[in-house]
Amino acid sequence: MGSEECRVFLIGGRASGKSTVGRALAARLGWDFADTDAMVTRRAGCDIATLVAERGWDAFRDMESDALRDAAARERVVVATGGGMVLRAENRALLREAGVTVFLSLPVEVVAARLARNPEHGQRPSLTGKAVADEVADVMRERAPLYAEAARHVVRGDAPVACIVEDITALLAFS
Repeated sequence: MGSEECRVFLIGGRASGKSTVGRALAARLGWDFADTDAMVTRRAGCDIATLVAERGWDAFRDMESDALRDAAARERVVVATGGGMVLRAENRALLREAGVTVFLSLPVEVVAARLARNPEHGQRPSLTGKAVADEVADVMRERAPLYAEAARHVVRGDAPVACIVEDITALLAFS
């Protein structure tokens, strides 16, 4: 692997398993793990919902982009990104250039069920105010082309974590 392959970025919608898979993949590779949402909340001193309520989505997106740049400066790291990381063109470019980006793709129904079981309102504020299933469908429809643009690989995210890690590890061998 070249130096640009010393980073794996996981992208996908809310509740797609980026953090869970990222931790497991990092452990498998013997690399560090970073979560851009956790980096933002640590720097902001509050959860994402509070940050957005107090400072707005633009401030959150600015901090999110800063977190991505910081994570991309590291080597031998697996990075779980926020679901909206792909909304900014500069983030999509960095994801393509700085490492191997994997889109964890899930059916809308699976994401909606996960969010209903574990909403984490402070960490996953509503984006539209709609019912969960409707919001997930709308957001994924809007973001799907952006995920596709940023990703080098697409992996089904509804398999057991160990299987997803195996799939990604196999892809890395050929990247």
